[in-house]
Amino acid sequence: QVQLVESGGGLVQAGGSLRLSCAASGRTSNIYPMGWFRQAPGKEREFVAAISWSGSTTSYADSVKGRFTISRDNAKNTVYLQMNSLKPEDTAVYYCAARVLKNLVVRPYEYDYWGQGTQVTVSS
Repeated sequence: QVQLVESGGGLVQAGGSLRLSCAASGRTSNIYPMGWFRQAPGKEREFVAAISWSGSTTSYADSVKGRFTISRDNAKNTVYLQMNSLKPEDTAVYYCAARVLKNLVVRPYEYDYWGQGTQVTVSS
């Protein structure tokens, strides 16, 4: 089993920045790509960003391209999401996810492990 714990959420004004972290523990040798998803009240969970095991390949939702950056430190079993130029529409619970197969994907149901989520609120 793999456990994922997110941190770094909070309240920020529009235009501000936050950095989310996701620490993995347990059988971390079983996981390859990791991703960030978000879910706003009354909406479905949506893809934000994903990164391959090596970090050489990344993917972003169009809504966050140029503002968010995903990265990972495998020595620390941690993935990060740097969020800049935040907008009120970025308000959501942000979830970290990990996948046991190696190909990078963007659909939530293709990820095997999930964290509990961290709230990000952007005020206007």
